[in-house]
Amino acid sequence: MLIPVRCFTCGNLIADKYDDYQNRIKAGEEPVKVLDSLGLKRYCCRRMMLTTVETMQQIIPFYEAIQRRYLEVQSELE
Repeated sequence: MLIPVRCFTCGNLIADKYDDYQNRIKAGEEPVKVLDSLGLKRYCCRRMMLTTVETMQQIIPFYEAIQRRYLEVQSELE
């Protein structure tokens, strides 16, 4: 997962708050209240937290499909 260490706009440190943010969101808390309690008041920092996407979870299925296809081709060649 690629988490920005700092806000791109203001430079505020946000990476240390990301795990807590994700855990509390998954537990069912409202994002607005979680961001407020974490001390993220600027809209640029809030944007960074709200728009961070777990890219590895999206890439893994493609990698697994490539590996399966590779194994199929290898078995056909033998």
